[in-house]
Amino acid sequence: MHALVPATHGAMSPQDLATLAEARALLESPGIAAQLANLVGAPVEYLLAYRLPRGASRAINAAVRLALRQSLRVATATLGNARQVRPTHERMHTAAVAATGAAGGAFGLVGLVAELPLTTTLILRSVAEIARSEGERLDDPQTMLACYEVLTMGGSSTADDGAESGYFAARAVLAQQIVAATEYVAAHGLVSSGAPALVQLLSTVASGFSIRISHKLAAQSMPVIGAATGATLNTLFMRHFQRAAHGHFSVRRLERKYGPEMVRQAYGQLAGADGRGHRTVASTP
Repeated sequence: MHALVPATHGAMSPQDLATLAEARALLESPGIAAQLANLVGAPVEYLLAYRLPRGASRAINAAVRLALRQSLRVATATLGNARQVRPTHERMHTAAVAATGAAGGAFGLVGLVAELPLTTTLILRSVAEIARSEGERLDDPQTMLACYEVLTMGGSSTADDGAESGYFAARAVLAQQIVAATEYVAAHGLVSSGAPALVQLLSTVASGFSIRISHKLAAQSMPVIGAATGATLNTLFMRHFQRAAHGHFSVRRLERKYGPEMVRQAYGQLAGADGRGHRTVASTP
């Protein structure tokens, strides 16, 4: 069912406003830290302070950087580039990361480092499929790098202590790096990852993604966790990023249709309507 949306957004159609409202609900939902806290029944700050082994953050960050360097190119290699609607395989990808989580969950940090490249590739493959389903071309460098953006999205609910200030704020952090990296990838492709523009972008993405992976490892280290929780946590991660991808690439599709400024204004008005109640948009004849 479409969400109710304010009736004051200029030229955007009621159907597209409903799509934007749904995208916003996905993007601004409680972030991964809040979801993990709900799952294990403990604040993430406690988990990070008392459950992570010494030196874990450094090892996770190094593993994330390595995983990101090759995972997107591998993830998109067999998806094709045609801009056409095709069914996504979200359940299959979710089941696959559950299996990798179960395999790695029983071995702590060592298991996570071994599991991370495959899990990251599966997440990015699912994100890329969702991008394609929203009309994106996977041979477009900007689309490829927009898939990385999804990994930085954690939601902005006040229930999430580690959340960003909002979807567009999170995009703004990467905006200039995306432009520079897009120009490089357009000329050289993703095969070479040593260019300063790509290094800087991957460093920023890795920083945000590493925090989320640290949350996962901390949750896995709780008592009575084991391999089953590794599968559960990976399932939560995959579903979180799939939701973020659906929201992100829906917004990008509307931006291609109406322009970024109109979409951003409408998105902001939807946020304002949350505190004033919603009004339905009258359908045009």
